[in-house]
This record gives sequence, C-alpha cells and structure tokens, in this order.
Amino acid sequence: MANLSFILGVIGNVISILLFASPIKTFWGVIKKKSTGDYKGEPYITTLLSTSLWTLYGIINPDGLLVMTVNGAGAILQLIYVILFLVYAPKDAKVKAAKLVCVVNVGVLGTVTAVTLFAVHKNTRLTFVGILCTALTIGMYASPLSAMSTVVKTKSVEYMPFLLSLFLFLNAGVWSVYAVLVKDIYIGVPNAVGLFLGSAQLILYVIYKNKPVSTNPSEAIEEEEEEEEEEEEEEGGSAHPARRGIEMNSSLGNV
Repeated sequence: MANLSFILGVIGNVISILLFASPIKTFWGVIKKKSTGDYKGEPYITTLLSTSLWTLYGIINPDGLLVMTVNGAGAILQLIYVILFLVYAPKDAKVKAAKLVCVVNVGVLGTVTAVTLFAVHKNTRLTFVGILCTALTIGMYASPLSAMSTVVKTKSVEYMPFLLSLFLFLNAGVWSVYAVLVKDIYIGVPNAVGLFLGSAQLILYVIYKNKPVSTNPSEAIEEEEEEEEEEEEEEGGSAHPARRGIEMNSSLGNV
C-alpha cells in the first residue's frame, strides 16, 4: 500500500508540475511583447500563497515529502510568474499587484508561518496549516465556476480548453486516491471537490463541443461583463470578468 501511494504521489507530482508550467507560454508572450496586456496578476499571486502554504504543510508533515517537493517547485514557478508580471504590467496594474503581493505573499504567509512555528503547539500545527490549505484550495478549485457558467450561456467551450480541464480532473483524481491511501483528510477534501468540478467541466465539454453556437462567445462574454459592470456600479462594487476563471484555472496544480 505504501508503494502504491508513493507511485501515485509521483504521478501526481508530474501532473501538478505540468499544470504549474502551463502559464510559461503565456509569460513567454508577455516577455516578447514587454507587456502583460489584459492578463490579471491575482491568480498567480494567490496560487503562490497556496503552494507556499502546502510546502509548509509538507515540511511539518512527517510523511509530506511528495507534497513538499511538488508545491516547492510550484511556488518557485509562481514566484517567477509574479515577478514577470510586476516587471511588465502597466503602472496601475503593477502598483495594485505589488500591494497584493505585500499583503498576501508577505503579510499573510509570514503571519501564518510565524504563528505555526511559534504560537501553535507542535501537536496541532499540522491541523492548523491543513485547515488553511484545505479552505484556500477549495476556493481556488471553485474559481472556474464562472467559466463553466459562460460555457452554458454561450453553448461554446472556447474558453474552457479540453486538455486543461482533463489534466485538472486527473490531478484531482490522483491526489484524491493518494489522500485515501495515506489517510490525509486535508489533501483529500479539496481534491474531492476538484474531482467533482473537473468531472463537471468534462461533462460540459462533451455536451457543448459539437453544439452550434447560438451567439458569438466573445460578444456574449462582453455583454455579460457589461451587465455585471452596470450591476456592480449600481451596488458600488467592481465587476469580475468570467474570463478570470480560466486564468485561475490555468494556474491550479497544487494538491
């Protein structure tokens, strides 16, 4: 059983690293253009926090070697993406992203690490960090829901790439089985959620891949964003484009 869990963990590492590496093509284009264009920095900043926390979880877990290595590699890649975003983003976006990095990747991560090491009893450290990691990962797995909603509204899978959905499904599936074998609820719960959502994405893809598009997806999204902006302006808030779900989706890969 131990050998099987190790093999699954290694497979999970490979899939996760492939997912972590998926934005490389995007940032290669950013470097060539010397601009981030309309890309958002939030997905990479939040994923950097997630991978860093999971790395901490792997460090304090006696059996967390595989979790530590894959998320350590993911944290390094996300850090590179964040730095590139800060270098090439327009001034307003750069300032906003820099503030978020200070709050999330310095403030929150530093506080959690300090509290874990100096304020939480050794016997409860794993529980404390595990709960935080579970909550954050569930939130990140749920982020593509807006993209799924767009698929249903436009009857087009243009903004939900099949391979990305497939690898997210496989990633969550492998880590879910791994969690059952090693009896780790903190890895199991968020990946069970990810497995469910990944299955839903694949089902949507099967349903809509050959459907005639009733309206242009880009126009439908623009109309949806305009409606959201109008609603948010009335409420005094800011709109969240459906396309952001895909951006977050592409940066997921942690256990």
